[in-house]
Amino acid sequence: MTNSFAEFDSRLKRIDRNRSRLASGYSAKVTSNGLIVFRPKRRAASFSVRGLLYLVAGFLIFKSVILAHLGEVTYAERVGALQSGTVVEQAGAYVMQEEIVTSTIANYLRPYLN
Repeated sequence: MTNSFAEFDSRLKRIDRNRSRLASGYSAKVTSNGLIVFRPKRRAASFSVRGLLYLVAGFLIFKSVILAHLGEVTYAERVGALQSGTVVEQAGAYVMQEEIVTSTIANYLRPYLN
């Protein structure tokens, strides 16, 4: 009796798993014997260019706010301290380097932050 309940329970779990997969889209095919078989559609991982642009713009604004708040000398000292650290800190220093876009945005933000 316990074995039959375990089989029944596993069948219910399999049915629920199939239903949840089919809820996000499916395609139907008729097999050679006339049986209609539903298969879940595969969802390809989508890559959003707009999301990537927002991420880069947000990071540049973040760097610019830090640069405008600390000032160029203090910011350069802190990035220099990162460059003498571990590999992860050196990678962070490379990313946090001051560039033209960051300094331009920081020049616009400086009057509002001080």
